[in-house]
Amino acid sequence: MVTHVPTEAQGDERGALLSFLEEQRGGIRRAVLGLTEEQARSRPSASELSLGGLLKHVAETEQGWVARAKQEPPAVQRDQSNWSECFRLADDETVASQLAYWEEVAAETEKFIRSVATLDDTFPLPPDPWFPPQGRVSLRWLCLHLIRETARHAGHADIIRESLDGRTAFELVALEREGQQGQG
Repeated sequence: MVTHVPTEAQGDERGALLSFLEEQRGGIRRAVLGLTEEQARSRPSASELSLGGLLKHVAETEQGWVARAKQEPPAVQRDQSNWSECFRLADDETVASQLAYWEEVAAETEKFIRSVATLDDTFPLPPDPWFPPQGRVSLRWLCLHLIRETARHAGHADIIRESLDGRTAFELVALEREGQQGQG
């Protein structure tokens, strides 16, 4: 479900890109609202995806891309032998721990994007076979890629959540707003 990015973010490209990314993060965060750990780990559809696994994946993926842009190794190295692990919560991982980790990752993403001289700066793509050899992308591309990746999985999260308990994105936005009003 679309929520609306604040219009004041539109005057600044970095702010707009970061706001659109945050909007998509919100869709995934809302999808886990009020769930038990068991529900967050369950796979209610034919897919292997769970909400907890999606949460872990988007946090890990965002961290990895920002690390690459900074010319650093990702915190977790993934290859074909362990790729599927980023879509499952390990026994010691919880929704709360993944949300907290993602919050740290998001803060680092914002700090990095706001600190670079220009979004036209580039970095090399990993040497994986699905990327063009010697390929480079801009930091603008990175932001757009993170928005696309997160939005894709926010859509998956909507379907999984509705399959779990029938709650739609509209209901989850209302639930989130109720929680925010209760805190204020």
